[in-house]
Amino acid sequence: MAQSTLRIGLLYPEVLGTYGDGGNTLVLAQRARWRGIDAEIVRIGLDEPIPLELDIYHLGGGEDAAQTHAGEQLRRNPQFLQLVGSGRPLLAICAGLQVLGQWYVDAEHNKVEGVGLLDCYTMPQGVRTIGEIVSEPLLTGLTGRLTGFENHGGATRLGSQAQPFARVAYGHGNGVADGELNDTASAEAALASAQLYDGVVQNGIVATYMHGPVLARNPEFADWLLARALGVEPEALDPLGAEPDIDALRAQRFRAVGL
Repeated sequence: MAQSTLRIGLLYPEVLGTYGDGGNTLVLAQRARWRGIDAEIVRIGLDEPIPLELDIYHLGGGEDAAQTHAGEQLRRNPQFLQLVGSGRPLLAICAGLQVLGQWYVDAEHNKVEGVGLLDCYTMPQGVRTIGEIVSEPLLTGLTGRLTGFENHGGATRLGSQAQPFARVAYGHGNGVADGELNDTASAEAALASAQLYDGVVQNGIVATYMHGPVLARNPEFADWLLARALGVEPEALDPLGAEPDIDALRAQRFRAVGL
């Protein structure tokens, strides 16, 4: 494909960088460069206006206070919210997912307003999810299993305007969001019996609970996002050939959970 320049926006890394999710931007940039495409990562600080000319944005995970600050700052950038709501690609991880929803309940049981880009809400699940997650993608164009690491106590329920990102094969993902699950025993029973899903897809946003960084573990997903950012179909990207190190990492992660 013809050369282009990819500009990747890393939003609020000083507060939403707890779990190393900013590594997803490094993966996108490197996979572009391997194809001869110039790539630049633009770090956008909490007190800085969000540039509107970037090709794709990233919002990572963080703690409750950081999540609240990020939401407050996003609301001060209405043009950016309109841009993403109309289809500009954005990858959101964990806390990033929650803050983009309608509302969420934090660990202190405070109901916090989200920015409303995703038709979902998040409330306490009754048990904290920490560990590996494997899922089957539901996005057209993705075929391989997804692997990641989740660490959250919230459970997210989707409304009619949103779609799940993936069907969980191992782990909890979005979990079970139900006000009756107010103790560990009922929450664990519900999680064990339910068909679980991970993440939210709406307009240009793909959100997931998978850390990892998720794109380092899932090159097909990385290239899917890269194609979206460049405005082409994934098939238009130049093939990279064999990636034995990544294949070995994925195989090891699947073996670790018996899949």
